[in-house]
Amino acid sequence: MSLAEVAPGFLRSGKVRDIYSLDESRLLLVASDRISAFDVVLPTPIPDKGRVLTGLARYWFRETQRAGIMPNHLLTTSVEGLPDAFAAQANELRGRSMVCRRATVLPVELIVRGYLAGSGWKDYGRTGAVCGIPLATGLRESDRLPEPIFTPSTKAEVGHDENISFDQMVALVGAARAEEARDKALALYRFATLTAEPAGIIVADTKFEFGIVDDGPMILIDEVLTPDSSRFWDASSYEPGRAQDSYDKQYVRDYLETLDWGKTYPGPELPAEVVAGTRKRYAEAFERITGGSFERYLSDDVIA
Repeated sequence: MSLAEVAPGFLRSGKVRDIYSLDESRLLLVASDRISAFDVVLPTPIPDKGRVLTGLARYWFRETQRAGIMPNHLLTTSVEGLPDAFAAQANELRGRSMVCRRATVLPVELIVRGYLAGSGWKDYGRTGAVCGIPLATGLRESDRLPEPIFTPSTKAEVGHDENISFDQMVALVGAARAEEARDKALALYRFATLTAEPAGIIVADTKFEFGIVDDGPMILIDEVLTPDSSRFWDASSYEPGRAQDSYDKQYVRDYLETLDWGKTYPGPELPAEVVAGTRKRYAEAFERITGGSFERYLSDDVIA
């Protein structure tokens, strides 16, 4: 029987996270080992993936708040203070759980792209633009853009998110909120690129989610700058004109692209070598970015 079936306050399961209500002001977010690709949750989990996501998110929440960029929703990662009904699952919850402030979620994904890759590269090949933003001609796959670009999208409960223009975002959230969100997202991305650079990691693109507490300032919510929400490349082997060596879900996507699969539910099982390779890449991203040992995090719940 799963935790979601027995724990009090269960609200919903997303593609990766299970969310519980602790009280009127707090939520418990539990990152599972599920992995999704092309908006389909695959049937094969990646061992310890949820702990990589939580550990990296904790690191970035701490660092971006220290840098004064914006506050976030994280209150604690301790499992000791959770309701008694969670006690039997304490070992499983440790390292993959965050107690967070409730917030009204901004109904857009805040995507920042610093390099031409993924769907942006495909869009550029078709239109000469990325999400409607014109770019110079003659760019190659994985080229660094002159300046990072902000490309918001909708947040679909089911199915695929849809790219939207900045004007469409304004219509959804208002001009002041849209401008603040864009500026904060760009600031977070620039901070992340400078922080990851000494570790030999290129943050090619990433997505953020913001929320609002009691009509106050925006806060950073959900996860932040993880291999699930970002495209991480190995700087030592970076070479424009091709796909890059990555520490993110691209390894899984590349495998899935070799299959005769329509990118609809149900997804295919992953072979053991793809599971092991994905876990290795996620753990390496954790260690290179945080400077800490992932094995120590698994045993002691400590990040650098």
